Amino acid sequence: MSATVNVHEAKTHFSRLLERAHAGEEIVLAKAGEPYARLVPLEEVRPRRRPGGLTGHLADAFFEPLPEEELEAWDGRS
Repeated sequence: MSATVNVHEAKTHFSRLLERAHAGEEIVLAKAGEPYARLVPLEEVRPRRRPGGLTGHLADAFFEPLPEEELEAWDGRS
């Protein structure tokens, strides 16, 4: 559902319009009777990730250089 509101009315009732948009309504702002902009709710924002959330560890072998044949396969030389 959307409502069209002129700019003057939007300036006067901005807080109310924000509440309506936050509740899910789309508000079309009009200037001189022509649609000019939309006031819509934001998509739900995911919480920021925090480092260190995973458990476990990497074995020392993970940090060893790859064998030559593996490097060649990755480089496309094989």
